[in-house]
Amino acid sequence: MGRRRVTVIAALALAGLAATTATADTASESRHGGLRLEVLSGPAQYVSGGAARIRVVIPRSAPLRATVTVNGTDVSSAFTRDDQAEHALEGVLRGLPVGQSRVQARVSGRRAELTLVNHPVSGPMFAGPKQPDFFCSTPEHLAGFDLAPPFLDADCALATQTGHYYFTAGGAWKPYDRTAPRPPDMTRTNTGVDFVIRWERGTINRFIYTIAVLDPAGTGTSAWNRKLIYYFGGGVGVGHYQGSNNRGESRYIHGLSEGYAIAWSTGTKTSTHYNLVLGGETALMVKSRFVTEYGDPLYTVGLGGSGGGIQQYVYAQNHPGLLDGAIPQYSYPDMVTQTIHVGDCELLERWMDGQVRADPASKWATWSNRSLLEGLAASDTVTNQYQPLTPWLRAPGSSECVNGWRGLSPLALNPKFGTAPGITPEQQAAVEWTHWNDAVNVYGRDPHTGYARSTWDNVGVQYGLKALRDNKISPAEFLSLNAAAGGWKPPQDNVQEGCPFIATACPADIDVWSARNQTAPGPDGVAPRTEGSVEAMRAAYRAGLVFDGRIGIPVIDWRHYLDAELDMHNARQSFATRQRILDRHHRADNQVVWFTDARPARAFDQTPMALTVMDTWLTTLRARPWLGVAGAKPAEAADSCFATDGTLQHRGADAWRGILDSGPAGPCTQRFPLYSTARTVAGGPFDEQHYKCALQPVEWAIARGVYGPWQPSSAERARLKQIFPTGVCDYTRPDVGRPR
Repeated sequence: MGRRRVTVIAALALAGLAATTATADTASESRHGGLRLEVLSGPAQYVSGGAARIRVVIPRSAPLRATVTVNGTDVSSAFTRDDQAEHALEGVLRGLPVGQSRVQARVSGRRAELTLVNHPVSGPMFAGPKQPDFFCSTPEHLAGFDLAPPFLDADCALATQTGHYYFTAGGAWKPYDRTAPRPPDMTRTNTGVDFVIRWERGTINRFIYTIAVLDPAGTGTSAWNRKLIYYFGGGVGVGHYQGSNNRGESRYIHGLSEGYAIAWSTGTKTSTHYNLVLGGETALMVKSRFVTEYGDPLYTVGLGGSGGGIQQYVYAQNHPGLLDGAIPQYSYPDMVTQTIHVGDCELLERWMDGQVRADPASKWATWSNRSLLEGLAASDTVTNQYQPLTPWLRAPGSSECVNGWRGLSPLALNPKFGTAPGITPEQQAAVEWTHWNDAVNVYGRDPHTGYARSTWDNVGVQYGLKALRDNKISPAEFLSLNAAAGGWKPPQDNVQEGCPFIATACPADIDVWSARNQTAPGPDGVAPRTEGSVEAMRAAYRAGLVFDGRIGIPVIDWRHYLDAELDMHNARQSFATRQRILDRHHRADNQVVWFTDARPARAFDQTPMALTVMDTWLTTLRARPWLGVAGAKPAEAADSCFATDGTLQHRGADAWRGILDSGPAGPCTQRFPLYSTARTVAGGPFDEQHYKCALQPVEWAIARGVYGPWQPSSAERARLKQIFPTGVCDYTRPDVGRPR
């Protein structure tokens, strides 16, 4: 938690993406009875902006005073009594040079020291070279921050600004003039004070950050409850842009009204970019700024949905100490393993649409049948906005692949497709617009093509295998599907998208599946599959882009149940995450899963309740740390499901029984059925973590009963071998793309 300080020793375990350079005279600490230096603002090796908040813990036998030096210069006057720790001093070191600084504390003949490593506020610290094609926020987006150009340098830096704003009865923020009479439309917070905030804005790590804290008295932190919410933003972006504001996140009304401070950044908003190494670095820098300037919070809790939920899982894994608790909403375990099955969507949709075009009576004309291959939810009633572009699909309905994910495969894969606000066509054409390029410092470049390496792979994947085994599709359909499914072309062969993704291409150039960038069948009728880079896959694990279950903080994972809407935030993801935690720790009692019914409408936000429960959980854990995370859980921190109006339907350890165990379906499991994915239909594991499967010869798969009751004829065996010349997936063996 926030009060379990980042000590000199503990700092060595933090932020594992880069080697630490922090040092400590641990023998000296032991000999001298516990005199120690603690970095409150973050890991000692990741100081930024030339400032850090430091604590000097002094032995009780010594007077409460110390001589503190930085690189030999006495800075003792910066330290005063620490009101958050017993017998300790606290102070902010400023003006630290870039690079290493040696901090020493001396008390009555005792000595402690550590090494701080300071980095420029524009970065980087450990995320690698800066993205070269990086565009500053447009004036329109800057207006959302009440900021205005000019930018100070090529890093899109803006002067730090602070101002006071009040929240009106009409639900808006207005500038607050303390010298004027109290505005008649000013509201009061849930804590009973005038709803006035101090709002700080500036740039950190080239992104725009904001800090909001209640301040009706104008003293900076006059009404702060000493608890911090770091609000992580969602969406999907491929970088190269500084970003825009989200007013509901950067000035989160409920949190501020309860007294929380809010930290936020365009660099921790996934609609800006999805390089979560860079995002984690940014989060560390923004929190460091907060702690340095405002004080050390009692705890820091993460909040945010979709990509904001992903960031909480990934950053808690990669940067212990950044968050003390997490409330991921509409979450996934991570983004990079979602690309695996999402990349299957249009391959399967194109094949099924083709079957309907050839035979209107095809089973694929009934949209709910598409779950047989895609795993994800499908509906015979949900409106399909793309149906006018494919008029032969006359039956109503849609699928999650279409409704939730269409257009995201080219966004992640096609280097010619993406864009950023305000750029010219020439600038657009000069950038490699893929997720892989966005995080090229992790994935590396293909030495032959020069493009960023991609992890996407479907070699050996047997689409529809479960449907075949369950006799839902015929062997002929299974063979036809897998022969024609193909894969995605390599980036150097991609071309710009058509209609509907490029508006100027409509209505003539219709290509809803991005088929122009998919592989086509050869003379043998087999479309080649795509082979990803094993080096890139293993790099994603090493860099922490894959959530691998390493999390020990309290988590309340909440979502509206949206599967019936074919929303991309499908419910199974909470349990894919849990499975990864179980695989890592053999227990997952630190994670609580809540669903709220969204039928017929998303009528209730369970987030305030989650914040209240999390506050109790973290407060108990701080007061009685010996209980551990599981022992400190309040009764409300249990697996639960809620009705549309937010009333509790069931709470208890049996709520989600039958999902990750073989027991009968629990009460919440029955109420909220889960779907699967194309890769689990193809035989893959529930946790969705296989980048690239190990292969087995077709004959071995037949002998092992992989195809269930189907016993292929000699002609069918020959066709299987033609479709899968290197073999088919063997999911009983480890993922090839995972580091050994």
